[in-house]
Amino acid sequence: MERYKELLDKLYKEVKKVEVSERFEIPKIEGMIEGSKTIVTNFSQICSTLRRKPEHVAKFLSRELAAQATIEAERLVLNRRLGSKMINDKIEAYANEFVICPECKKPDTELLKEGKFLFLHCLACGAKHSVRAKIV
Repeated sequence: MERYKELLDKLYKEVKKVEVSERFEIPKIEGMIEGSKTIVTNFSQICSTLRRKPEHVAKFLSRELAAQATIEAERLVLNRRLGSKMINDKIEAYANEFVICPECKKPDTELLKEGKFLFLHCLACGAKHSVRAKIV
């Protein structure tokens, strides 16, 4: 039994420790304020990371931030002066509602529309959940 403990200790010393980190990270917004408008310059990168259509994300942000949103090439223009923290919080809320699976907490999902209802289908675990918010 003593030999077993020695071998086990030796093994623990030789094995590399693996750092657990979050693989899904939403990029923080980059942008500027021009007059009364807020411009998010890395909007297409954010949508690409979320794997969602820019129109869908823009519609959500427009509703949540009470500002008209228009997509111009790679950027999003919001007709209101907004702080980056507020926009980042709303993008995180979007990810929690429309991207991250409630079961396994992975972002490998897709949105499915069946009739009048929208579902979040997880490609990792196969779970299917209805989405509460009405954005089509």
